[in-house]
Amino acid sequence: MISKILFVEDTVALANIVKQELQTAGFSVLHTASGREALRLHADEKPDLVILDWMLPDIDGLNVLRTIRQNAATPVIMVTAKSEEIDKILGLEIGADDYITKPFSVRELVARIHAIERRIESVNLQLEEDRNPQETPITLDSLRLDPANHQVRIDTKEIALSRTEFTLLHLFLRNPNRVFNRAYLIETIWKENYIEGDRSVDNLILRLRKKIGTYGDRIETVWGVGYRFRWTS
Repeated sequence: MISKILFVEDTVALANIVKQELQTAGFSVLHTASGREALRLHADEKPDLVILDWMLPDIDGLNVLRTIRQNAATPVIMVTAKSEEIDKILGLEIGADDYITKPFSVRELVARIHAIERRIESVNLQLEEDRNPQETPITLDSLRLDPANHQVRIDTKEIALSRTEFTLLHLFLRNPNRVFNRAYLIETIWKENYIEGDRSVDNLILRLRKKIGTYGDRIETVWGVGYRFRWTS
């Protein structure tokens, strides 16, 4: 459920109108005209959604979006006067969930927010399944993972994995070839215990690759997106 929105817009008149309309629609709205302040508010206030202007006086919206996407899956709607297709594609590829071009109707913006809410509900159901998987053993050639006993073996050798390493490998083996972005891995493995700004995901991937030997080569980096486990050799 989206209740708290961070609205980043430096045009005062537009910001006042949109903020008032969003509040009338039942949302709590934090507003700033600064990219730096937006990053601080995002870290401190943890909004449910960000409405982000592209052109800002200090840090442009794309760089704000890049920073948010390093550690969080917070939905982001880009709002901008740029209408070229390439601009929309760039914003979406960096991680925007939606894109709306000025001038726009606030009714349309609210409709897009509700559409994102519906997508979040679906993702949360999948996330809950990934956090609480079935305990059926999974075998890939000589690699065997037994969730019930928290064991991983390659041939007859038991591989000692930490809780996070085991959780990640289990997630990969249950979802072969599926690409997971960093934010999803953080939500699944660390939940609320992740510290923003550290390199826990990258370090976890490196450790797991090393521990599972040749199977580690199957953990592939999908540049700009995340990681996947290739099932076939």
